[in-house]
Amino acid sequence: MTVLDITACAEEFDADPYPFYAELRATGPVHQLVVGAARSWLIVGHEEARQALTHPALSKDWLGSDLFAAAPDTAVSSNMLETDPPHHTRLRRLVAREFTARRVEALRPRVQQVTEELLDAMEARPDRRADLVRDFAAPLPMTVICELLGVPDLDQRRFRAWSGEIVAPADPAGASPQVLGEMTAYLHELVAAKAARPGDDLLSALIRTRDEDGDQLSPDELIGMAFLLLVAGHETTVNLIGNGVRALLAHPGQLAALRADPDALIGGAVEEMLRYDGPVQHATYRFAREDLEIGGTLIGAGTSVLVCLAGADRDPARFPEPDVFDIRRTGRGHLAFGHGIHFCLGAPLARMEGSIAVRALLERFPELAEDPDAGPRTWLPGTLMRGVTRLPLRW
Repeated sequence: MTVLDITACAEEFDADPYPFYAELRATGPVHQLVVGAARSWLIVGHEEARQALTHPALSKDWLGSDLFAAAPDTAVSSNMLETDPPHHTRLRRLVAREFTARRVEALRPRVQQVTEELLDAMEARPDRRADLVRDFAAPLPMTVICELLGVPDLDQRRFRAWSGEIVAPADPAGASPQVLGEMTAYLHELVAAKAARPGDDLLSALIRTRDEDGDQLSPDELIGMAFLLLVAGHETTVNLIGNGVRALLAHPGQLAALRADPDALIGGAVEEMLRYDGPVQHATYRFAREDLEIGGTLIGAGTSVLVCLAGADRDPARFPEPDVFDIRRTGRGHLAFGHGIHFCLGAPLARMEGSIAVRALLERFPELAEDPDAGPRTWLPGTLMRGVTRLPLRW
């Protein structure tokens, strides 16, 4: 077992964490991770990651963990990602009644329209340069998720700032309490406004929905669900698009193949983007409710566990030549959306947005390239999200 101290090599790790994960996997699938003064178990093997993501002894309810006893319990915590069965089962059932495949598919024309409008604005730039993150990858999913939930257009810039601070906080200790407070207060007002004047958006539908027993989401649960959908539905897709475009531009042969036959290859290309350099490096914390063994390592009760999705998706035991970016790679099997009961509810929407965005971008700009005059890359802080803060391009 190796103890990895990320703080000792933070800059090198941020730029390319995959050699570190490969070094760990070579000596075993489970290791201790040190970030500052905190220690956790880190799982980097694919099969062991799948096991951990479904293990009943690993809890997602951080409120029940002594490790986070001092953390504030707010309404945004009342979401599926931070609960266990049977509470999680109930929440997911109620949300799944409205967040259906039909509702997602109905968004396709709007996703295409927003995509084309953003590309029109980029194409109109006289210097033929743009920042992909700022001008395309960020506003596309933010517009879509805000319209899906019925959030007014004027609030989208605030949400971008809030969600960025929450998933990639500047302070290693975590997101600013002020940001969490502002977002919670806004969501309280939004839920109240939707309850008073419902529309045809998803949030209004979640307020109305009841199951066969008359059960429905409480006000705090509605706030937690809106929080989860807004943050997870936006930040992950931003980095799916950004990381995917970076991978394509770094592999001209793969880029040329996709341009030549997008109908046949775009779906597989998006899956390979998710596997090769996905937007989420590791799943959110799990906590051992009892002693358990994974990958031959004893994980003691009360300790925290991080499942490294990025490490698992480069495991050669599951993916031949895992460090090769190959859009023709057959079969999905990656863990970018998780696995088990917490598998990402928004995966179909993310796949749709990624496919439409990348295809349209490449069709619009045949000579797309990274801007050589843009300076060094800056990476998102922290180890949860994987991506760059900006991606200057030219054409």
